[in-house]
Amino acid sequence: MDIIDIKTYMQSIGREARTASRLMAKAEPADKNRALTLMALAIKRDEQQLLAANAGDVDNAKIRGLEPALIDRLTLTSKSIASMAEGLLQIVALPDPVGEISDLKYRPAGIQVGKMRVPLGVIGIIYEARPNVTADAAGLCLKAGNAAILRGGSEAIRSNQAIAACVKEGLKAAGLPETAIQIIETTDRAAVGELITMKEFVDVIVPRGGKGLIERISNEARIPVIKHLHGVCHVYIDDGADLAKAICVADNAKTQRYGTCNTMETLLVHEAIAGEVLPPLCQIYLDKGVELRGDAASRAIIPQMSEATEEDWHTEYLAPILSIRVVSGLDQAIEHIAVYGSQHTDSIITEDYGRARRFLREVDSSSVMVNASTRFADGFEYGLGAEIGISTDKIHARGPVGLEGLTSQKFIVLGDGQVRQ
Repeated sequence: MDIIDIKTYMQSIGREARTASRLMAKAEPADKNRALTLMALAIKRDEQQLLAANAGDVDNAKIRGLEPALIDRLTLTSKSIASMAEGLLQIVALPDPVGEISDLKYRPAGIQVGKMRVPLGVIGIIYEARPNVTADAAGLCLKAGNAAILRGGSEAIRSNQAIAACVKEGLKAAGLPETAIQIIETTDRAAVGELITMKEFVDVIVPRGGKGLIERISNEARIPVIKHLHGVCHVYIDDGADLAKAICVADNAKTQRYGTCNTMETLLVHEAIAGEVLPPLCQIYLDKGVELRGDAASRAIIPQMSEATEEDWHTEYLAPILSIRVVSGLDQAIEHIAVYGSQHTDSIITEDYGRARRFLREVDSSSVMVNASTRFADGFEYGLGAEIGISTDKIHARGPVGLEGLTSQKFIVLGDGQVRQ
């Protein structure tokens, strides 16, 4: 497909999405929920076809020599397919936000002024490697009354098309426009360039992928972007921590899964308990094959650590590598997170209520936790049904972006013939 053809193709997709978005904005909740239920059933029914399509993508990724972390995100299993279907059914169970009226108040003139929640319109979603995003994004956009244009990575093209077939089946059976969810069929990168500049058809762009992709989208888009660049997540073990709890949480935050944006990349430990907590915790990491990089104080306790560089504190590894720093206390921990963090997810382990409250108030991240693994920073775990992404922006949507993040509000005024004097 040449450049002219891609432009024509993308304009056609955009035009169809805009038309579908107007129909979706007025779709009945029952019809949207029926479509979501039928999508989930189709995904469960077609598990073997989805696994076969995904196996083709994984084999191709290995032949191309793609990184293990990317292959991990690409790979579907029976469990992840069941989670996709369950995510759609959880969205069914959520209240429909569209048309919800809030903050209705009488004004002196006798009018009532309030806000109504409305769809954003057409959402363009660009993602790499994760086929489950196809189902999650389709489900959330649909429930929130939007149309979506999905552009998955070339490495997942077979998987995405197989999932999209289930999505379209659900839309059609529920009497909703199939063009409400469209998958871009070409893997040509020029299609992305078109998508992020089609202001007349697309209302917002959501990129999900590596830092390079998100920086490119942010720099080149002529449409608002909901994004996070990377996840440099921290766990701080305070000297007021329950040490058994701290070891369990810090282990899980790093090793439960390495290639995700909510995985801990830097561990901060209070100097008063470093000698007690680091030996057993680091032994767990070393037994699991995690490479440790630390400052001088942590290396004095754990000689197997290599020296952490300035770059390490800034790095999202997405791999079994962990940076460790011993800090003088809560103030230095908060300062470290402010300097090196990515405003994604940070957690404190402490039994000290006052310090926990300070950490919650002063750490400026989209998710801030007390005595919990950073791996919980996820739309599914937060009860959103699924997420379209995690936003570290401060305007409109922040943290896991679920249904409310895919809607906006407009002012409404109810009167009975009032005129302004």
